[in-house]
Amino acid sequence: MSLTIEIAPLANGNQRLALAGRLDTHTYSELDTQLAPMLASGIQSLVLDLAGLEYISSAGVRSIFKARKALAAHGGKVVVVNPQPQIQKVFDVVKAVPLEEIFPTMEEADAYLDAMQRKVLNTDPDDD
Repeated sequence: MSLTIEIAPLANGNQRLALAGRLDTHTYSELDTQLAPMLASGIQSLVLDLAGLEYISSAGVRSIFKARKALAAHGGKVVVVNPQPQIQKVFDVVKAVPLEEIFPTMEEADAYLDAMQRKVLNTDPDDD
């Protein structure tokens, strides 16, 4: 099986990608190729929706780790949403993605990203 990558339009410095299929030694370069210009553009956060991801190898984990490192260099974050149980287990085992950056739903990820950005901007949510 191959890897499918759906890229949502950039919104407020946040980039969303939905991955489906297998992220392994045969497909990780597809993800790296898609991520390279996004990471170079200075996005603030990258949301990886893994609802359709069935398998991840160490090569796939490395791609996510590289993205985290690139964004962390300028205060950005990578968050993971909707991981399948087998994918979550891989993250648990390798500790590649901190548990506080994995969310069961997109809504929880959005709430986290909103809070993170408000913290940076030092704004009160009641001011909106």
